[in-house]
Amino acid sequence: MDRRFGSRAYQYFEFIVVQAVTLLMAIVVTAALAHLVVNIAHDILATTFDPTNAAVFQSVFGGIFTVVIALEFKRSILVTSERDEGPVRVRVVILIGMLAIVRKLIIMDLAHENALQLMALSVAFLSLGIVYWLVRDQDRREQRD
Repeated sequence: MDRRFGSRAYQYFEFIVVQAVTLLMAIVVTAALAHLVVNIAHDILATTFDPTNAAVFQSVFGGIFTVVIALEFKRSILVTSERDEGPVRVRVVILIGMLAIVRKLIIMDLAHENALQLMALSVAFLSLGIVYWLVRDQDRREQRD
């Protein structure tokens, strides 16, 4: 009986923490979206907005990816809190890491970056892809058994 109370108390604690983090992430996503809208509106109205310019493209899509990553992170917190499955959480963390690396690669100015940093990001992305594939493959094998 004592273990059940501890388990329920922890589940309640986890629920409260998830709700608090979800609220904070909603605030961050809203602020990031507002900042993105203001920056794009400023670029379109007050400057010569040229979406074919690589720097403008990198800036706009960097901001969009920031919002997408924050949204995915917020959603993953909610989804994983409803399920108690380890592999789902691992996949979500891996995918968010991959999104963050893709964002970095998109906003990176390749003319001013060194090859070692680009190679490190590529190895990190490849490693995350391999781990994702292994986790997904393990899930498929478990479902067949």
